[in-house]
Amino acid sequence: MSQKTVLTGITTTGTPHIGNYLGAIKPAIAASQKPGVESFFFLADYHALIKCHDPERVAQSSREIAATWLAMGLDTDVATFYRQSDIPEIPELTWILTCMTGKGLMNRSHAYKASVDANQAAGKNELDDGVTMGLFSYPMLMAADILMFNADIVPVGKDQIQHIEMTRDIAGSFNHTYSPLFKMPEAQVDVETQLIPGLDGRKMSKSYDNTLPLFCAPDTLYKLIKQIDTDSKLPGEAKDPDNSTVFQLYNCFASLDQAQQMRDKFVNGIGWGDAKRELFEFLDEKLAGPRDEYNRLMNDLPFVEAVLQKGAAKARQKSVPFMEEIRIAAGIRPLPFVPDSAAKKVKKVKSAADLAKAAEGRRRGILMQLKSVIAAVEASAEPASAAAQLLAEKTALLGALKGKAQDKAENELQVLTEEFAKYSC
Repeated sequence: MSQKTVLTGITTTGTPHIGNYLGAIKPAIAASQKPGVESFFFLADYHALIKCHDPERVAQSSREIAATWLAMGLDTDVATFYRQSDIPEIPELTWILTCMTGKGLMNRSHAYKASVDANQAAGKNELDDGVTMGLFSYPMLMAADILMFNADIVPVGKDQIQHIEMTRDIAGSFNHTYSPLFKMPEAQVDVETQLIPGLDGRKMSKSYDNTLPLFCAPDTLYKLIKQIDTDSKLPGEAKDPDNSTVFQLYNCFASLDQAQQMRDKFVNGIGWGDAKRELFEFLDEKLAGPRDEYNRLMNDLPFVEAVLQKGAAKARQKSVPFMEEIRIAAGIRPLPFVPDSAAKKVKKVKSAADLAKAAEGRRRGILMQLKSVIAAVEASAEPASAAAQLLAEKTALLGALKGKAQDKAENELQVLTEEFAKYSC
């Protein structure tokens, strides 16, 4: 099984809440523990500057989010955990991608269009009022985050799928213009994690001010839980657990048996006050251990900083040499540099024996790829007819192919023709 690279970032603009943990941190940590996965997790502090110009908020959020990842069990010996701003190759790549990206693509960004729509709704003549170049072009910074480490999979919310598609467009443009260095990333959307409700029943988000902070003090947690919106049903009246924020939050942390027991209580008419108290006690017990570790880490920030620096060094083992490849592909090169294609032109011409040896090696490689096809022809009831049909099909396909695909097909056809000559086809 080939190794897959997974990349996740969290913007450093607020205090981590339960929605962040369930929607991003928990599944990311679980994915990092799977075999065949290389994980990159980062603090998106450059992204934070797009909308937040409060330096203390960005700095404090960086501390809190870093400590949260570690408190929740991220193994930084397995995953690469770093701060975006510690990787100078990322903004450098952003500029190169900026020079490859059409303005029309950025015009279609949801965030930019939302700002324009808001200006129109407010009756403003200047549609770009309040729109910074950071907001307009941040999909290119996101693309650089992803492409710098050639991520295969990027877990995102539904509202971010467009940016993964843009990243693919940008990568394709670079690959076509310069050199095929970038993979085509895929968005991974977990539908269940998109449904984590906040205090008012809407999606939990700091934008709605409806969050439950992950590591607030127990009394604060209880006070917030008591603010959760509920219906007017009285104790003794059956309640619908599937339409209850209280039950849904409980269910996010519960085992199947625990969830079923709480579901039964809802059906049997548990009072809202009792339901909220049980939710608080359950969450407080689940979060007590990680909360203690979080508080310890927040009181030992030099240790957390050292972990991030270790992650940055590990990340740059990949970003530094890859950025060199990208620069060279784009023509940003040392003056004496000679491209491989030019170097090949001045190489000594190989002898006939060397050429024959190389040709035989290529033929053996093609035969290995065609082994099952040849075996199927030889095992058929009428090998000569089967061989003739296969050669005819391969010949017919040639006209529809171009470039390397056509070259490959021609080489395979030649080898098959030689192999099936014994059938006088």
